[in-house]
Order: sequence, then structure tokens, then C-alpha cells
Amino acid sequence: MIKGGYLLVTPAKNEEKFLPRVIDAVVNQTIIPNLWVIVDDGSTDETPQIIKEAQMKYEWIKSIRLPEHPRDITFHYSYVCREGFKYVLNYAKVHHIPFEFVALLDADTVPEKRYFEKIIGEFEKDHRLGIASGSIYVKKRGKWRREINLTTYPRGTGRVWRKKCFFDTGGYRLVPSPDSVSNSIALNKRWRIKEFKHVKAFQLRETSSAEGIVRGYIKNGEMAWCLRKPLWKIIANTIWYSTAVHPLSGISYLYGFIQSIQNTMRCNKTLKPYQSHLRGE
Repeated sequence: MIKGGYLLVTPAKNEEKFLPRVIDAVVNQTIIPNLWVIVDDGSTDETPQIIKEAQMKYEWIKSIRLPEHPRDITFHYSYVCREGFKYVLNYAKVHHIPFEFVALLDADTVPEKRYFEKIIGEFEKDHRLGIASGSIYVKKRGKWRREINLTTYPRGTGRVWRKKCFFDTGGYRLVPSPDSVSNSIALNKRWRIKEFKHVKAFQLRETSSAEGIVRGYIKNGEMAWCLRKPLWKIIANTIWYSTAVHPLSGISYLYGFIQSIQNTMRCNKTLKPYQSHLRGE
């Protein structure tokens, strides 16, 4: 166990195809987590058994299971992650597990062998660096290609918070697009945040594609309305997704945004199941 190490949270729902590769990548990191909590979001495939077998091999891997719920890459995703952070922080406190960083890794993302070593190295160089991630690579036409980010901000998966920044920005919030919210609050509090291109993580499916590309980007558009993003940013995102990702991605994103404007109850309906948790923040 490394005194200045990290705690890791991974949300997982029906990830029997990818989770074994992610587990293998994490246990073979040059710096392994002091504690890793995998949150089983009511999986109905072999995911629970895969997690159980990993727990039997490694005492630093723990798990919690949530009730079954339809897959949702927007608001419910933040709820699942937040439950994982609540558990991992409490477990570390009760069992006196030290840490200087907290991290999030999706169950379809394989970090390179030195991923966390490299990221922690960047934190050690810059004491005002609050949140960091590597770059995401996806396979297109048989080749791994870097997924272009509109900004130099940290990605959602593979992101690492300095412990002080994590608590200073209110922890992992129960909001739509929690990574964007986390980035914004950190910047407002004068923390530096960055995606490091020389650090690589390989996403085994494209961002927002767990429910299919079209549906995934429609949901992103809906969440953009929930977050009241300015029109210029919606236009910029639409053009970017259409040209850099796929024409259907941009169209789907804009469609989701417009639909949410036309139906202002959509966002409230999305938030309703989590109102009690929101009040508890």
C-alpha cells in the first residue's frame, strides 16, 4: 500500500465483455490502487461473478451492488459513481487506508500500464493541478486513434482528482454531466485541470455509445439543456460532433437539445427519482 496512493471507483453494468480486461489492466498497473471499489449497477449478466472472482484474488478490490435499473449514461450514471465514492471514502476512513488522490475509471476503459504512475507524476510537478486525465483512444477501422477533445479539460473516464481538490469542489456531485460540473467548479476555485496527451487509455467502445451512438448523443443534447449551456456552445458542439465523430452524432446531439427545449418537463422527469439524494447533499 502506497501512503500517497489513490482510491479508485468503477461503475459497471452488464460489462462481462470488457470488465475482465479492465481488471487485468488495473492489477498490472505500476502503481495499483490502495483501494478499488467496483459498483455493480444491478447487472444481469456475468459481471457480478467476474467481480467476485477478482475480490477473492485481491483484498484491495471491494464491491457494492445497486438495484436493477435501465442503463442510463446521464443522470443515473452520476448517481452510481457517487455511491461508489461515498463507499470508498467511508471504507478508507474506517480502515485507515491512506490516499492523496481519488480516481474514476469506466468498466470499458483499459489504461496503459503506467497510466496512474504518469498521472500522479504530473500532480507532483504542479501542486495547483487539481484534476487530470490521460487521452482516450478508440479503435476505428482497425486502428487505435486518439479521440479528439474540444478542450484540454480532463476526460470523464480515467480522471484523477487531487484529494484536496476533490473535497474543495464538493466531491462527486449528483448532477447531469458531472465531469463538466467538476471541471467548472475546480476552475472557479483556481485549480488547474488538464488532459495529458502522452498518457493513454483505450476505450473499448466509443464515448456515449453504450446505448448506441444515436441514443447516446441525444441524451448528451438533453443534458446540455438541463445544464443550460449557451447556444454558441451547442452550435459548436453540433458542428464538432458532426465533423470529428460522425454526422449522426451532431444531428442526434442537436435533436436531443431541441426536444428538451420543447419539453421542459423532460429534465425534471430525469431528475425526479434522485430528488431525495439531491436534498441530502
